[in-house]
Amino acid sequence: MPRPATSTPSSAWTDSDCPVARALDLVGDRWSLLVIRDAMDGARSFTEFQRRTGVARNILADRLRKLTAHGVLAQQTAPSGRRQHYVLTDAGRDLFPVLLTLRQWGEQHTFEPGEPHSTLVDQHGARVPHMKPTGADGALVDVDTTHVQKTGGEEHR
Repeated sequence: MPRPATSTPSSAWTDSDCPVARALDLVGDRWSLLVIRDAMDGARSFTEFQRRTGVARNILADRLRKLTAHGVLAQQTAPSGRRQHYVLTDAGRDLFPVLLTLRQWGEQHTFEPGEPHSTLVDQHGARVPHMKPTGADGALVDVDTTHVQKTGGEEHR
């Protein structure tokens, strides 16, 4: 499937060769990630995103425009036919493992033992298991067993 078209020239990216930097340029601020989180949880309207996040209207409008322009969200006519609402695109849905990993990191590192917090469950009500990245051979991979091969052969983390 082709990538969504973007209007951002490569010179506008913080680090045009780094996928992490490009992703952070697009979705790396608090409000963008919270909008995406809420879209995954069923939010659709501007009012609903504003109510759930508490973000200022001008900032929300900016983030919704940016996420729509870059193909993370799409606007559709609401069932009432009177307003537009926002839905995740395939690119937006592909951020699910990112949010899941961030959620699980937050559960592990930002709460005291026994401190209550929301829980992500599957369609059967079972807690979603902790994500563990694996390599092509099925072995766990981590910061000690991987490296980045940059363009031009240079290695970098």
